[in-house]
Amino acid sequence: MERISRREFVGTSLAVTGAMAFGAAEPAEAEAPPKRPTDRVRIGKTSIKASMVGMGTGSIGSNHSSNQTRLGQEAFTRLARHAFDSGINFFDCADQYGSNPYIREALKGIPRDKYVIQTKTNNRDPEGAKADIDRFLKELGVDYIDSLILHCATEGDWTTRYRGVMDVMEEARHKGKIRAHGVTCHSYAALEAAYASDWVMINQVRFNPRQAHMDNDVETCKALFAKMRKKGQGMIGMKVVGQGDLIANNPEYRDVCYRFQIESGVVDAFVVGLEKLEHVDHMLKGTQVALNEVGYTLPHKMLA
Repeated sequence: MERISRREFVGTSLAVTGAMAFGAAEPAEAEAPPKRPTDRVRIGKTSIKASMVGMGTGSIGSNHSSNQTRLGQEAFTRLARHAFDSGINFFDCADQYGSNPYIREALKGIPRDKYVIQTKTNNRDPEGAKADIDRFLKELGVDYIDSLILHCATEGDWTTRYRGVMDVMEEARHKGKIRAHGVTCHSYAALEAAYASDWVMINQVRFNPRQAHMDNDVETCKALFAKMRKKGQGMIGMKVVGQGDLIANNPEYRDVCYRFQIESGVVDAFVVGLEKLEHVDHMLKGTQVALNEVGYTLPHKMLA
């Protein structure tokens, strides 16, 4: 635990010593709701503070490749740097997307405590997951990962079936290799299991206004996500524009999708798979309009 204390001391803008255990938040403070998309928000009960909007790197991501990595390193770097220079500090990666080494190069030279990295493992074997964590640290060029996600859980009994992998991730958290662990679910039964689990610190959930690539109808998912957030699980929206389907014929509908995330009150933050510089600008502008009109719901208000 000595290593954790040193790192947490250095990174006081992101965490406090001892806040790595689930449910151990920073000392009580009067948090104001974010006014801008780039304002930092706490992800659940973790000590992680990320920009309310994040850059996803996994559009059509499979076989260690995605639309973002297929841009090539130079264009990927321009995109990530534009996002960062615009105030976005949250970058969502995965082994499945092959984006870990790309984000390392893109963020080279930026102090580690200035950005939040989330990445994901598809490994279901404990030893394989353990090796993944060490490989990810090297690929990302960091000494800790902010959030590590068990990727694409589909089984209703995944919290039992993959207990060994969960234990490996929990051990990595205690050793300071990761700050938080969680899951992305790709079935409603898996989501229900995630809600019931005290291991889950972060849920990245498929959520948009037209049920595109979601795990149940919008209202059913929204009700479950509200319970997850009330429990203190960090909530990150994904598939915000339905993997692009919702804006294919109407690009302006993206603003409806951003407003939906904010107005729902069930997510702490959300990530979008950005592929062009103007996508960054559009997301920030559309989200700002929504914040101005709707406002952001703080978790403690949901607990009232």
